[in-house]
Amino acid sequence: MTWEKLGVIFNTDGRQGWMQSHPYLPTAIQIDQSTIRVFLAFRDEENVGRLGFVDVAASDPRRVIRVSERPALDIGVPGAFDDNGVSPLSVVRDGSRLRMYYAGWQLTPRARYLLLTGLAFSDDNGETFTRHQLTPVLERSSEELLVRSGAAIIKDGNIWKAWYAAGSSIIAADSKLVPTYYVAYAESTDGIVWPKHGNPVIIPQDSDEYGFGRPHVEKSRSEYRMWYSIRTHSKIYRIGFATSPDGIQWTRRDDKVGIDVSPSGWDSEMIGFASIVENEHGRFMFYNGNDYGKTGVGAARWLS
Repeated sequence: MTWEKLGVIFNTDGRQGWMQSHPYLPTAIQIDQSTIRVFLAFRDEENVGRLGFVDVAASDPRRVIRVSERPALDIGVPGAFDDNGVSPLSVVRDGSRLRMYYAGWQLTPRARYLLLTGLAFSDDNGETFTRHQLTPVLERSSEELLVRSGAAIIKDGNIWKAWYAAGSSIIAADSKLVPTYYVAYAESTDGIVWPKHGNPVIIPQDSDEYGFGRPHVEKSRSEYRMWYSIRTHSKIYRIGFATSPDGIQWTRRDDKVGIDVSPSGWDSEMIGFASIVENEHGRFMFYNGNDYGKTGVGAARWLS
C-alpha cells in the first residue's frame, strides 16, 4: 500500500470552551453522497474530552464544510465510567440509526485512569447521541480489569464483532504509569451484551511494544484487514497493518502499511488512530499526528 499525505485538515485553535485543543481519535463515516462526518474528541481547558464532529467534502477531505457547535455527546454523570471524558471509537450504521461505541474516561488515584466502552444512539446522522445506558457495554472484568476500550466494531451478517484493547496491568512509560494492553476479539448477537472477556489476537511482540490503540477493521471478500496503532517506548505511536482470513488469526504486515511519520512537521513524532472511508472518489485515511492530536487531525489518500 502507498498513502499520499494531504496534511492537516483541521485543528481547534481554542475556538470554543469545550473545543480548546486536541481533536483526537478520528472516527469517520460518510453521511451522504457529498459529506464525510469525522467524529472527534475535543479537550477543554481541563483536558476533559467531549465528542463532536467535523464535516469534510467526500471528494476532498481538505475542504471543511462544517464544525459542530456543541458536543454531540457530553461527559457522563459524576461517578460514571465516562465522567472525565468521552472519545469516539466506532460508528456503525444500523438501519436508520447510528451506533456510536465510545471510550469513557474515569480517573483513579493509582491506575491514573480506567478506559471502558459505552454505547450511544443517534437518529439524526450524528448531530446528537443518546446513551444506551449509564454503564459500559464492555464492562471491566477480572480478566480485563483496567482497559476494555479502543474498540473497532462491525456488523458481519447477524453477528457483531469487536476488536478492542484489553488489559489489566500497569507499566512505567514516558515517566508515567500507564496500562499495557493487547488486541482482543469478541462477538455479540446484538452488539450490546458482550462476553466478560475476549480472546487475545494481537499481542506485543517485544519489550518495546506495550499497547495497541484503536484499530480500524474492514472485511473484503477474501480477508479482514486491520490498521492499528502500535504504542512503544521508543516511537510513541505508529500505524501498523495486519490481515486475517477469519478475523481471529492475524498476520502482522507492518512493513506494508505504506505510511509513517514525516521528516518534519505536525506528524513527525507520531502517527496513530487511523479511520478509513472509501467512496467513489477514492480511499481516505484520517489520523492524528504529534502529541496525541495536539497538532490536529490529518488525512491521506490511498494511491495503490
